[in-house]
Amino acid sequence: MRWNWQRPEWPDFTCEPELLEGLEHDFLRETGLLFGAYGGLDEHERNRIKAEILGEEALKTSEIEGEYLDRENLRSSLLRHFGLRTDGRKAKPAETGITDLMVDLCDTSEDALSHEMLYRWHRMLTRGRTDLKCVGCYREHGVAVVSGPLHRRRIHFQAPPPERVKREMDAFVRWFNRSAPGAAEPLQALARAGTAHLYFECIHPFEDGNGRIGRAVSEKALAQSLGHPTLIALATMISRNRGAYYGGLGEANTETEITGWLSYFARTVLDALAYTRTCVEFLVEKARLLERMRGKINPRQEKCLLRIFEEGPEGFTGGLSAENYISITGAARPTATRDLSDLVAKGALARTGQRKSARYHLNIDPQT
Repeated sequence: MRWNWQRPEWPDFTCEPELLEGLEHDFLRETGLLFGAYGGLDEHERNRIKAEILGEEALKTSEIEGEYLDRENLRSSLLRHFGLRTDGRKAKPAETGITDLMVDLCDTSEDALSHEMLYRWHRMLTRGRTDLKCVGCYREHGVAVVSGPLHRRRIHFQAPPPERVKREMDAFVRWFNRSAPGAAEPLQALARAGTAHLYFECIHPFEDGNGRIGRAVSEKALAQSLGHPTLIALATMISRNRGAYYGGLGEANTETEITGWLSYFARTVLDALAYTRTCVEFLVEKARLLERMRGKINPRQEKCLLRIFEEGPEGFTGGLSAENYISITGAARPTATRDLSDLVAKGALARTGQRKSARYHLNIDPQT
């Protein structure tokens, strides 16, 4: 197998730009719609929504790599970052580390990329780890992705040897900064972000955390093209079909012609933008519904509403049942029936079906 970094043309990636033109136009349109959804929100509301979205991204970018964190701890850590009230829960080092990275990514989105920035992100990401030799610096050993039994190993990817890593990263940082908007050799947003992610992953510069930092690099590229942080649910979209993501990387790591990878990546970004806009609109309506219900519902009902909101815009599959309510709140069945009927009467929930077939859905439109 010959990897792309072994080719004489490396790292001069090529693509067919005309195949991406329509997607680049859609990107600008979708980002306009997304940030239009923030219109009319005050700073407090924007920070709360930012904490919700970044918390979910922190959760999903970790899940892609097989690390499962606590959603509420992540959210609480981000609320503290934005000076908002929390329930006082204490997050673990892995959770504070990834949230620190997400916040730093937003705060420094317009700054040039540097080795020290990448080292800082790595130190954040690996906070509390004692099993790594190289923390906050590039790796000092070889990396290969393999599968299968020892007598019949299959190599999916072989990264450049450690003695080449610093030289490769020098070239990568130069390329990233020279391809930024207003720089010497600017690239369009999606082409630059997709190339940056693939380029970084092919070097695989760190002992661990390359996927999460690589996705942060691509989001930095998108933010620089817009002039502000993106808040795009990119990791959330990737996590829904990890097979396509790893398959795309696997197909692209032997070639420098990357039109197929860029097409996949661009469409994933567009899907993430549309999903994020839906989430922002949903979170705005969540805040409005909870404000309407303030002082009108009991703690059980509030707990149930918050649990429904955790499911996101899609909600519970098929709607909330009385059994769901009992499981969430611990209420007796007669109490659950009264609570649910009361939530319907007050306009918080809408009901479909009758008796055992009754299902409840959030009524986030006050006119319905």
